[in-house]
Amino acid sequence: MSSAQEMLAISPGVLRTAVDSGLVTAEQAQGLRELEQARAQVREAEPHDDEKFRFISGFSDIFVTIGLGLFLGALGYFSGNAVGNAGMFAVIAAASWLLAEYFTRRQRMALPSIVLLLVYAGAVFFTVAEAFNPSLGFGLGLGNHGGLPIVIAGLVTAVATALHYRRFRVPVTIAAGVASLVASAVGVLFMIVPDFAEQAAKPLLLACGLAVFTLAMRFDLSDPQRQTRRTDIAFWLHMLAALLIVHPLISGLVGDGGSDVVSAWSILAIFVGLALVALVVDRRAILVSGLSYAGFAFGALVVKAGLSDSVVPLTMLVLGALVLLLSAGWHALRRAILSLLPGALAHRLPAHT
Repeated sequence: MSSAQEMLAISPGVLRTAVDSGLVTAEQAQGLRELEQARAQVREAEPHDDEKFRFISGFSDIFVTIGLGLFLGALGYFSGNAVGNAGMFAVIAAASWLLAEYFTRRQRMALPSIVLLLVYAGAVFFTVAEAFNPSLGFGLGLGNHGGLPIVIAGLVTAVATALHYRRFRVPVTIAAGVASLVASAVGVLFMIVPDFAEQAAKPLLLACGLAVFTLAMRFDLSDPQRQTRRTDIAFWLHMLAALLIVHPLISGLVGDGGSDVVSAWSILAIFVGLALVALVVDRRAILVSGLSYAGFAFGALVVKAGLSDSVVPLTMLVLGALVLLLSAGWHALRRAILSLLPGALAHRLPAHT
């Protein structure tokens, strides 16, 4: 077999791993793909619209993650007793970084890398918030000093996650950094208009969600074949965007008056809207994120209805059926929706076939 034929035998997964490990650049990998397309003349259509997401590489990922949870939990307990809350979070942040040096940088384990990054980002945030004002209660309060501790904690966390990404290149890092900036934006709101902040927070979160969705689409459109790290970055950004968009839309339907019937079917209508968007951009992550929040909302409605109103469980049944139907007919439904869009737009969307 010639060297050219051997290059053609390289699978997309191998090329993607080579790009992630730095063996070749994204441009070189794309050049190899274009060479394969030119030599093959006609490339057989593949289900590119499947979201290829690396969550675990084997059971060892789960095993290590359990160990990390036990170790970091115990470390937080003992350090908290010794140096207080701020010191405890600082110790956890430092330990998470050091553990990532082995499990992320050397072993390249997917699930432990995700967990370590999320723990690191959260620990940095709470370290700064607690150090600024210990009376905030783990950095979550907004009362004593307005939103200033949250603003500072969010900005510091954004810088810390940027440094983490430069070192470890974990895709979820971008979403964590963006989430910290959203927290800072909410903190600024509570600083500027504390009396009106509660009412203005929902529109702000919705606007932030739409901005995050736009950023996610930039990553998606820059890698329509979903072969590089950008597609994983977009995955997490879509998850974050869906939560930010769904929360202000649904939270007002639960506990703020109105009948359970209207609330339940309104939640269902929002989910159908998310389903249409998810089909167009080919991101099931949007549905997963939205469905998670919808589940909590339905739970609140069940409690509110005292289990006597059949509308809520009926709507949950419809919601579950919708998820199953989308799963079974995803490709056909997406082709039908794309056929209704302008051709120029449809061909720019990710994984168009």
